[in-house]
Amino acid sequence: MAKISTRYVCSQCAYATPKWVGKCPHCGAWDTFQEEVVLPKESASAKSGLKSAVRPSVAKHLTEIESRDEPRLPTHIEEFDRVLGGGVVKGSIVLVGGEPGVGKSTLMMQAADALARSGKTLYVSGEESARQIKLRADRLGIPKQGAEHTELKLAIETELENTLAILEIEQPKAAIIDSIQSLYTSALDSAPGSVTQIRACATALQRIAKEQEIAVLLVGHVTKEGSIAGPKVLEHLVDTVLYFEGDLQGAFRILRSTKNRFGSTDEVGVFDMRSDGLIPVPNPSELLLAERSDNAPGSVIFPALEGSRSLLMEVQALTTPSFLNSPRRVITGLSFDRTNLVLAVMEKRLGFRMATHDVFVNVAGGMRVMEPAADLAILVATASVMRDKSVLEHTVVFGEVGLAGEVRGVPRLEARLREAARMGFQRALAPKSSLQAARGKLPLTVMPVKHVKEAIEIALQ
Repeated sequence: MAKISTRYVCSQCAYATPKWVGKCPHCGAWDTFQEEVVLPKESASAKSGLKSAVRPSVAKHLTEIESRDEPRLPTHIEEFDRVLGGGVVKGSIVLVGGEPGVGKSTLMMQAADALARSGKTLYVSGEESARQIKLRADRLGIPKQGAEHTELKLAIETELENTLAILEIEQPKAAIIDSIQSLYTSALDSAPGSVTQIRACATALQRIAKEQEIAVLLVGHVTKEGSIAGPKVLEHLVDTVLYFEGDLQGAFRILRSTKNRFGSTDEVGVFDMRSDGLIPVPNPSELLLAERSDNAPGSVIFPALEGSRSLLMEVQALTTPSFLNSPRRVITGLSFDRTNLVLAVMEKRLGFRMATHDVFVNVAGGMRVMEPAADLAILVATASVMRDKSVLEHTVVFGEVGLAGEVRGVPRLEARLREAARMGFQRALAPKSSLQAARGKLPLTVMPVKHVKEAIEIALQ
């Protein structure tokens, strides 16, 4: 009888070691090793005593391979199709990750209902009962009113072998697995959600997706660091990786792509979370600025880039005298480190006494901005409230701030200006170097600046 052995595998990078260790020597993560049982399998060639014949694949010239567009299944959800590149490709695997409660299952239910219009769609759940899913479908109005027949079918299953059997019997055009961490195969002794189980289940689903041209959408859990739980090989295995994110207390959700073999990763989809489901938002800037107060000190409009789109966001700042040894810094929706960098520049280069003030900086609407182009907007908003002067009307502000107080250039100047002009803004405070690289006529008046002193003088005049 073959000896059964065990090994330990890192859940972050799939690095294996015969002994448990606290820190992974490959990726540096702590407490990520999980035990798995290694069951040696005797190959068919070894059993028969014959040497297996290997037939190599035939190499072809690149010019001999036919170029064609991959057939897609549209979800009829405009923002979802935008991120996918026009719809779900037949035979592909899409991995959708996000925090608990962000709306992954809601989005997948709406996508399943839309995909059912193109053919039979199977929704496999391993985390909820059929009654729970039916309650969600009723809340979302699925099936749609007036639909006499729907091609959407539901199965409650956690065992991989049974799931594959259902796919073989039903032969759907699309299948949604909610979630990949809940699936397990009885061929392995490790627990569901372990590195070995996730890798084995994903590989089996990939095989059946390619063989039968089934579009498979996998829902994945995320870790506390924000990455998809399980081995990194899971993201390499699938064709498309989507992250569904947003402030759970806010209304907006953003769907962004980090990998897409059949389209661009520059697109993002914006949704509004309501009681009747996720509603695509074709014009996010209008909603984000709807409740903005006019001529309020500490309020600046920043044209952010989300993929290939530009969104206008309101950066708000508030400062109060501090009576603490260490003044408070409360930053919401922005990079904490870059905001502290901007405050240090204000202290050193502009003479503001930031060390004696509590500083609160926020992006309205629960949005998140991590690009350095928001530096100048943070600086102008903070200076505005420190001097109790409102920013020049109908003006957007953007630019990266260096430690010497210089305003550095940022990418995609024209896209930012077009969105600002479309929303009725007349002026833009922008880096001079970005303006020099611009081509053609700009849609609004640009006030170029090279140093933060110039920016403050123009913005608060």
